[in-house]
Amino acid sequence: MNPPPAPEPGAPEVPWHRVHPVSPLVRGWLAVVAIAFVYGQNTLSSFFGEEEPSRGPDFVSGAPLLVSLLIGGGILLLILLGFFGSWWFTKYQITERHVNVNSGMVFRQQRQARIDRVQSIDIAQPLVARIFGLAELRFDVADSGSAAMNLAFVKLSEAHELRNSILARAAGLQATNDSPPPLAPAGEQGPAGGQSPEPGQMADARFPPADAAPRGPRAASERVVASVPLGRLVGSILLRPSTVFMLLGLIGLAIAMSNIEGFAPFYLLPALLGMAGALWNNLNTGYNFKAATSADGLRVGYGLLDTRHQTVPPGRVQAIKVSAPFFWRPMGWYKVAVNVAGIGGGAANDAEQRSVLLPVGTYEDVLAVLSVVLPSPGVEAPREFFAAAINGSGTAHGFVVSPPRIRPLALLAYRRQGYALTDTALVARNGALHRTIAIVPHARTQGLSLRQGPLARRMGVVDLALATIPGPVVPVVRQLDIDAGRDLFLEQADRAAAARKQTDSNHWLGDA
Repeated sequence: MNPPPAPEPGAPEVPWHRVHPVSPLVRGWLAVVAIAFVYGQNTLSSFFGEEEPSRGPDFVSGAPLLVSLLIGGGILLLILLGFFGSWWFTKYQITERHVNVNSGMVFRQQRQARIDRVQSIDIAQPLVARIFGLAELRFDVADSGSAAMNLAFVKLSEAHELRNSILARAAGLQATNDSPPPLAPAGEQGPAGGQSPEPGQMADARFPPADAAPRGPRAASERVVASVPLGRLVGSILLRPSTVFMLLGLIGLAIAMSNIEGFAPFYLLPALLGMAGALWNNLNTGYNFKAATSADGLRVGYGLLDTRHQTVPPGRVQAIKVSAPFFWRPMGWYKVAVNVAGIGGGAANDAEQRSVLLPVGTYEDVLAVLSVVLPSPGVEAPREFFAAAINGSGTAHGFVVSPPRIRPLALLAYRRQGYALTDTALVARNGALHRTIAIVPHARTQGLSLRQGPLARRMGVVDLALATIPGPVVPVVRQLDIDAGRDLFLEQADRAAAARKQTDSNHWLGDA
């Protein structure tokens, strides 16, 4: 066990705080209910089970019952004492540079996170925590992987204050007053509430100007830029390719097995339960989804039973993917996901949910989200450029596509797949039926590689893969002419090196 972090020389001692006293019960209520149910059922069945008709009233039987109740009360008292000890030994401290959390009664655990390495902070409310008005802070720290630090549980209002204060420090802002300055009047801003965009910025950016950053622990001003109505969410779930294929598979299986003697629909229950579980998970994580801009990044909230509020700092986004599944295209629906450092190392399902910035939305919703996570796309007409990137084909708007000779390898996609370079990012366009674009800022390019299989070598084409952190975005420029691929490899390497020199990876909103 490491000793507690020593205070910095000359710095005032920062006090420690305890979590809410109900926190152990919120974490362990299920175990309490299970023990009470099993013990109570056994006790009652022992004393009030089948009666022997030959025996008369037994007034002494109350003594064993009293002993049993005393034993049960003793077990409950031990559990409550354990809860008290867990609460007493769980403390947290926030200094100018670190967040410290100490926990554990028998086995002590001390966690420390550098504030300037905090990637994002989620506010999660499981169902029981919502009943008590409590919330859990989940920290994503660079290079932490699945060992990100948690602080559970504190009051919901306190959780919001802590999140804003820590993110403000992580952004390099100084706490100079208690409240953020008000946003400028609508008439003095751009068409959607932000400052008038300069050339190369998102034309319809709808987020507060940089001077609206929080200067104290109070919440930064928020402005909702995208939301998902319940009808659209349900429609998108039913029109997902996975849902359509599962339904078709179940129907085909039912038809095939109906000709088998002794078949009963009950046999399909496991498959139906698995499908229902997947549909419920999509509904639960997309219900009441809202994306809002604030001075500390894009704030995303969602959840039906368990709610979560997470913040995605724009400077920590490593790659962006916009996808249009085949069955969504007639409806004009899209999905936006990102790679953010610290998220990809957790559990697969949890990381996938937290990487989604827009589960289903219109093209205007996509532009609104991109205006936050990619505020400067580096082109003169971003609306037309991204329309060509998502739904277009050919060489319009500066795209370089695969040569016609690879048509036998990509019959439908050869005129669409390709790339475009802007002043700030590389945009890779792929897919004909399931259309996707991958956007990688030059400063976030971590590596490049050229790949060529036997057929590609025979056709004289090559794939360019961009290295990024784990996540849903796998940026690849497919089947370029070999000379064009080599030129892009060298040019992107130079662009990435130049962009990294101008980027501060620690302070993403301002100077310390």
